[in-house]
Amino acid sequence: MKFARGALLSRLITSLATLATAWVPAVTHAAPPAEVKLDYAYYSPESLVIKRQGWLEKELAPDHTQVKWVLSLGSNRALEYLNSGAIDIGSTAGLAALLGRANGNPIRAVYIYSRAEWTALVVAKDSPLKTLADLKGKKIAATKGTDPYLFTLRALHTVGLTRDDVELVNLQHPDGRTALANGQVDAWAGLDPHMAAAQIDDGARLLYRNVAFNTYGFLNAREDFIKEHPETLAHVLKVYEQARVWIAAHPDETAKIISEESKLSLPVAKLQLSRNDFSHPQPGAEQIDALKAAAPILTQEQLVKPGTDLNQVIDALIDVKFAQPVIASANSK
Repeated sequence: MKFARGALLSRLITSLATLATAWVPAVTHAAPPAEVKLDYAYYSPESLVIKRQGWLEKELAPDHTQVKWVLSLGSNRALEYLNSGAIDIGSTAGLAALLGRANGNPIRAVYIYSRAEWTALVVAKDSPLKTLADLKGKKIAATKGTDPYLFTLRALHTVGLTRDDVELVNLQHPDGRTALANGQVDAWAGLDPHMAAAQIDDGARLLYRNVAFNTYGFLNAREDFIKEHPETLAHVLKVYEQARVWIAAHPDETAKIISEESKLSLPVAKLQLSRNDFSHPQPGAEQIDALKAAAPILTQEQLVKPGTDLNQVIDALIDVKFAQPVIASANSK
């Protein structure tokens, strides 16, 4: 009788275990999105090449994912689009991305599309201004929330000036160039390719250059997109890596694409391209160190909430893991 009860109990336990196993939900990946939304920008040559060549559409065709391209005229626009969900992936300067993340924009930097000297302080060819100190009391056009704006603040600090010592005129990058050419401002925080155009077409000169104050070109993705569609993100990065390698091998064709997309001359596009370094696409310690060196300006100019731990924000912003396998795979071919 005891044996029968034991056998019955054993069979019951086995049946319950089988039933429980049957109810364990299978681990599944989210279906590919119906659409991926990303920006293209004149300051991001890869984005222009990818858009022109149709590589991303081809890469995502097997998943039946459509591609929507949105033009970003500056980091501020790209960050606005990311924050609102108008795009899933967007290109910005590194310090601008940090400012966005510190103020609640849910993004991570997943790829470095270039290391560029894309901004400087520009004056008209006949300007009497010779040094940074000469900018005291002057009007400077700068797009708030972008690398050129933050570059300007850092530059002013090197000579003991703050934004209170100048009049910052918030204009989008192309409008800043126009304002400078028309004499409506004394200086302009330029951004390529418009800065290159001002030099070549208007005879403008660079009053202050500092490549160390130009932060890297970050490709940022919304955190919800990263979580829900990591495979699609990997496809996007694969195509960005393809474009990076192609640009190095085809500089003349790249300049032609930049020229045609931005509607600026070929010499302007070539000058812009010459100021880009595409050799370090992997986010990591280099960008972390650069941002930590630049971060104090955000606190000093009260651009973030008091008490914000910017080092912690930087560590949360830089995501090294997505680019690594993509770059390794490309280099192994």
